[in-house]
This record gives sequence, structure tokens and C-alpha cells, in this order.
Amino acid sequence: MAERPRFLQPAEVADVLNVTVSQVYTLMRSGQLPAVKIGKRGVWRVSVEALEAYIAELEREAHARRGA
Repeated sequence: MAERPRFLQPAEVADVLNVTVSQVYTLMRSGQLPAVKIGKRGVWRVSVEALEAYIAELEREAHARRGA
């Protein structure tokens, strides 16, 4: 069985969220989506846990807006 990766590339995050890669970069730069910048060239990565927490927060906010 394959081990789950610890970090995802921005393109992989975009696939999960069904958004563009540029939208993912905007979320990371704004701090809404926690990410790490690795090395001098600034390769961005998002931990699987951070992505899951971000999605859970979006779901909580949507649930609160529905007033349920």
C-alpha cells in the first residue's frame, strides 16, 4: 500500500479544491491556506493536514451561513 504524502504541490491542491493554481498561490500568500516555502527558489508546499483543516473551516463557515 502506498504511503500518503506529507506535502502537496500547488497543482495538486488546485485539483482537490477544483480551482486554478493561481488561486491556490493567492490563498497561500494571504495566509488563508497555511503553506511552507522551501529553499531559495521558493517552492511552495501545503501539508495534507493544513489542506484538510482549511476545507473543514470552509465547511464550518458554510454551515454557519445556512443558520443551521
